[in-house]
Amino acid sequence: MARIKIDYGIDLGTTNSAICRMEKGEPVIKKSDTLKDTMPSCVSVNKKQSIRVGDSAYNDMKQDKRRATKSWKKGSSNTYVEFKRTMGTNQVYESSYLEKTFSSEDLSAEVLKALKSFITDETFRSVVITVPAKFTVNQKTATKQAAKLAGFEHCELLQEPIAASMAYGLSSEEKNGYWMVFDFGGGTFDAALLKVEDGIMQVFDTEGDNYLGGKNLDYAIVDEIIIPYLKQNYAIDGLLANSETKVILRDAMKTYAEDNRIQLSFKAQEDIISNIGELGEDEDGEEIELDLTVTQEEANKVMRPLFQKAVDICKNLLERNSMRGNQINKIILVGGPTHSPLIREMLREQITENIDTSIDPMTAVATGAALYASTLDAEVKSDDVEVGTVRLNVGYESTSVETSEWVSIQLDKAATGANSPQKVFVELVSSDKTWSSGKTEIDSNGNVIEAHLQTGKANSFSIIAYDEQGTALNCFPNEITIIQGSKVGAAPLPYYIGIEIWDDEKEKLVFMPIEGLEKNKPLPATGILNGSKTTSQLRPGNPSDKLVIPVYQADDCDNGTSSKLYEYVANVVIDGNDVNELIPENTSVDITIKADSSEMMTLEAYFPSVDLTISKELKTDKKQSLEDAKKTIQDNFSEAERIITRLDKQGVDVSDLRAKLDEVKKENDNNTETKMVLHHQKEVMREIEKRDSESEFERIEKDLKRVFKMTEEDQKKYGTFQTGQILDQLRGVVDEAIAKRDVKMAKDALDQVRALDYKLALVEYFVAWIMGWNKRFDTISWNDRNRARQLINSAIGIINDAPSEEKLRPYVEQLIDLIPSSEVPTDAKNRLKRG
Repeated sequence: MARIKIDYGIDLGTTNSAICRMEKGEPVIKKSDTLKDTMPSCVSVNKKQSIRVGDSAYNDMKQDKRRATKSWKKGSSNTYVEFKRTMGTNQVYESSYLEKTFSSEDLSAEVLKALKSFITDETFRSVVITVPAKFTVNQKTATKQAAKLAGFEHCELLQEPIAASMAYGLSSEEKNGYWMVFDFGGGTFDAALLKVEDGIMQVFDTEGDNYLGGKNLDYAIVDEIIIPYLKQNYAIDGLLANSETKVILRDAMKTYAEDNRIQLSFKAQEDIISNIGELGEDEDGEEIELDLTVTQEEANKVMRPLFQKAVDICKNLLERNSMRGNQINKIILVGGPTHSPLIREMLREQITENIDTSIDPMTAVATGAALYASTLDAEVKSDDVEVGTVRLNVGYESTSVETSEWVSIQLDKAATGANSPQKVFVELVSSDKTWSSGKTEIDSNGNVIEAHLQTGKANSFSIIAYDEQGTALNCFPNEITIIQGSKVGAAPLPYYIGIEIWDDEKEKLVFMPIEGLEKNKPLPATGILNGSKTTSQLRPGNPSDKLVIPVYQADDCDNGTSSKLYEYVANVVIDGNDVNELIPENTSVDITIKADSSEMMTLEAYFPSVDLTISKELKTDKKQSLEDAKKTIQDNFSEAERIITRLDKQGVDVSDLRAKLDEVKKENDNNTETKMVLHHQKEVMREIEKRDSESEFERIEKDLKRVFKMTEEDQKKYGTFQTGQILDQLRGVVDEAIAKRDVKMAKDALDQVRALDYKLALVEYFVAWIMGWNKRFDTISWNDRNRARQLINSAIGIINDAPSEEKLRPYVEQLIDLIPSSEVPTDAKNRLKRG
């Protein structure tokens, strides 16, 4: 029979996935086809064109990566892994056996289908799928698309740290304090801070890195342990110098590194040994073989910097919330790499001794997802319920910190059908049969029953319906679950949401956050931006008239940061077909953006002048082009070098920025994921832009003093009483701007001083032109030689007396009119026009 709650939770991981179902009030991890709690998030296609998922695909993948070293040609692969890290991009994965390509969503859908197949006793169409807290809106949209491809009609998304905290909170005896979820998975890292009061958990801040996980640890072992071993024993320098063969070699070695890393979480040392004939030949034709021993100490040395990145994220998270590590009551470890003794030691040393390992880090997220799913209503169709079943409308709190909860029950005569009884008697019975509510009469007006809850667990109750004669009736729903002891508040918005606007002062497009959609606002959330202006007119029925509103999401919110350094979400386009009367240019428009619990958004544009509201769903399914991203990366490197060099020449310490930029360049040189490189590069670029902005006043002050001094000198040479008065006034403005360190005031003063200096400098140009014409008088083809001679003589008289721009300008303009255009000084007309 159908369920009234979703009850199914899936952890769709980068390297491993799991599915959990609520059964009699308990979350139960469903075993994979190989009887494991988790399944590798790996897909392969064999020569018979069959798609395989899980352990068999993972074994195919290892063989495929290693086999590629025999030809040293990448070719078209038929095994796929870690595609979660390319969700939301236009990355395609080719299959030579099927002669087709897969998107990241296609492959994720195959994993979801496999997980769904482990449920054989019922059909379900609704599910909760977890995602990293720092997943972008576009990545979350891609996840929902994968769920749709897998046949799920209803999909809710849940942030992974919240899922883990639900799994922990149900079993924890501590119901008060501060918790930190440390979720280091196969491909992503999340940290979340929670405040717990009387079992009520509220996430109040999150941070993370979508491109930091076990995969990075594996490649660190490859680059710093395995490849040095190969270089010492084989001729591979040419293979490493070639970008394609380098990728093949690193990918093949990663399959050994991953197994080695996992084993070293539990052992002091572990051997890496390849089978004979498993790998190809080096440049001298010698067959490559692996036979080395890696100690836990050696592995820890290369993994430590990556784990430190995660620890630093946690430190920054605490710092921005004005907290210290000793205020954290529990650090909850989630994800396979947290089995490592190293990361546990680092957290104890740098954050707190309060490390909790009581939950299974591999299944905690799926467990929490199922618990959350048990609180959400499923979409029940009439076909899902057997004809003749008594239909009940049941209302209750799915989670509670109380020892009892009221359950409202109403007889739904319309849904039950023509044979619906006038009234029924309903009894709630706990799953362990230790408590019963007794029979309560229910009709279409409804009634309430007080359910007694056992503390610290999920309480399951059977709903038993009887007719007036005491005969049991089939009813729907026939079971409910109330989780006692923990209650999760709304998920927080992990980013600032805003729009792109033009900043006149900075002369660039910048990110403007929208009030109400700040980071950590509880979801669902609504943001409002009033008083914006349309940039063009909208004529009714004219689709070429467009108002484009670019929406972005931002990790941080420094005023004036370039929007291009944040994550693009979508363009909302309003055109002439959306309006029924003229909207002139520069018309006021109020913008409202609403984000639901899964961060899917709608935008409303209200035009007060015509009392018109236009609502648009954000189309967040656009794929990010990796080709465009690669070009952006190169452009950003060039821009970063230019700014850093300029700052360095100005005496600004940029050593830390250079080091961070070099780290990103190293990532890029290793041919790692384009999306990851761009993400990390944008983080560094924001720091560079901030440093540049902080030093902006010093640059303007230097220019202002230099130009003002030059203007003073020009005033002495060519100034008049009037220009002297203007200069004296400007001196006060300049002094005030410098004293206040006001960038805008200093820029305005610089423009005014430059304008005055230009006016004074024109005198020097006028003198040079007039004296030059006098010297070359006989070589110039004058239109009227006599008139030209008179004008030059008069102008020289002024030059010898008291030259000024006002006095000389009429003579210069008349003389230019008497000269053939080919003999006029190149910049004369432009300077006259500007002056």
